[in-house]
Amino acid sequence: MGRRSARRDEGVLVVEGAVLLREAVAAGRRVEAQFVAPDVVAVAGAGEVHELDPGVIDKVTDTETPPGIVSIVEHRLGAIDDLAAASFVLVADAISDPGNLGTLMRSAEAAGVDAVVVTGGTVDTSSPKTVRASAGAVFHVPIVEVGSLDDVKRAGFTTYGTSSHRGADHRRVTYADRAAIVIGNEAHGIADDAPIDEWITIEHAGRAESLNAAMAGTLVVFEVARHRRGPSGTVTPS
Repeated sequence: MGRRSARRDEGVLVVEGAVLLREAVAAGRRVEAQFVAPDVVAVAGAGEVHELDPGVIDKVTDTETPPGIVSIVEHRLGAIDDLAAASFVLVADAISDPGNLGTLMRSAEAAGVDAVVVTGGTVDTSSPKTVRASAGAVFHVPIVEVGSLDDVKRAGFTTYGTSSHRGADHRRVTYADRAAIVIGNEAHGIADDAPIDEWITIEHAGRAESLNAAMAGTLVVFEVARHRRGPSGTVTPS
């Protein structure tokens, strides 16, 4: 694979609300413009301000309670080469729900994951619902898009595939120094022939066959983070 720049712009994000816009600014993202409803105060220093007529902003968002500000912010993605310095990544493999993808980003940032890797077939990382569900993590945790799980393997990671019916208890696994936690499609999971080194499962009671994808990802990345801290409670350097 040829070398690619370590950081590249990939279009824009539609960011709804002042809180998320401030997160984007804090993360150093370029704001192209913000569109503001009547009587709403614009975020200072965040791009050109366009004041909208009454009712207009309601038509450009799909939220039940319009946020008052909609902004256009650069969408920044990492390149595959960025993974060379990573030791702990979360892989969203063909995740179809933007809310799940955004929640996985949020949990990844909170657990100290080095990057969120998104394979082909996964919902658009720039979806407004993904941005909302990420609670600003989309601006702070590196996001790398790859073609398939094979790219993750070639980057030198040991892959751990989550499953509802096979594998070791995720709490009793000794995770490799360079670990990639793979969360599969909500309906179909991870393909049986995927390049997975070890399958893991989350033991649970009740009638449900499995947990929600975002919930499963959250539990596993926090367990890996605990494992990496070790007995001393200090995170092992990458």
